[in-house]
Amino acid sequence: MPRKLIIDTDPGVDDAFAISLAALSEDVDLLGVTTVFGNVPLENTTRNALRVLQLCGRADVPVAAGAHRPLVHPQIARAGHVHGMDGLSGRSAALPEPERELEPGGAVGLLVSLLEAADEPVTITPIGPMTNIALLLAAHPHVKPKIDRIVLMGGGVDRGNSTAAAEFNIWSDPEAARRVLVEEDVPCVMVPLDLTYRCAVDTAWLGKLASTGPIGAALEALTPDYLASYRRALGWDGIVLHDAVAVAEAISPGILRTESYPIEVDTTFGPGRGATLVDRRLPGMRGEGEGATAQGAVQVAVDTDVNGLGEFVLGRLTRPTAAAS
Repeated sequence: MPRKLIIDTDPGVDDAFAISLAALSEDVDLLGVTTVFGNVPLENTTRNALRVLQLCGRADVPVAAGAHRPLVHPQIARAGHVHGMDGLSGRSAALPEPERELEPGGAVGLLVSLLEAADEPVTITPIGPMTNIALLLAAHPHVKPKIDRIVLMGGGVDRGNSTAAAEFNIWSDPEAARRVLVEEDVPCVMVPLDLTYRCAVDTAWLGKLASTGPIGAALEALTPDYLASYRRALGWDGIVLHDAVAVAEAISPGILRTESYPIEVDTTFGPGRGATLVDRRLPGMRGEGEGATAQGAVQVAVDTDVNGLGEFVLGRLTRPTAAAS
């Protein structure tokens, strides 16, 4: 039976690959896509999500726009310098115009209706700031039993990217991330930078993708600004498909190896704001008092077969299950 999946996203080049990965997988029932501010403003992320789904021949998938700002404090910065000012290397308009209109009830409304209607638990994959998910769980706790797992791309164990300590998605709304990862009791898998950077793909991989047909060529054409940014970060010609790594785990549980750790999210205003503090101390050393951490545990993705994962993503993106519109 196809795995039921909802993606919450802020496209973004890697988001476009991640949405396509789910949209083109025959063993996935993509129930819906919700959008959030993040890499670029909400207007852009929403338009990009609609166009990527249209590219994949998936105008059947409902899309709803969500939060345009964080829960509490303004977003400090966006990521146009990485993804291009439109989120897709300035090439969003090259994708097909969407046939489907936005759902009128907004992201949280769509999430609630999809979860309530589901006849089995649903995986939610937030691959942008977690504002919509925090709002959903706070306002509609009755839907929590309908959520199988939340598989998120975000955080870092030993590094950040927006700051020395913080990864962009968490840094963009630390209060929302903390509410989901620390305060809620829904099973979560966190796919951090430490692993996604190890899963970077090179231009030969992108060339294979582009050679497979119109969808692959269109996705590869979205990467120039992203590639230029990651050429500086990696020191070689390649890109990091952060969000597609998380969606791969959502589609195929266990493709990433995880370990269970208590997590705290730094919501202070010091240099650690937005950091995910993963408590890797031995269990017997997690005491009470000043050295205590949150009691809840999150599954943190720590390893994978990197080559196998790259082949998994490439194989799904090049599978002839849909035609470009």
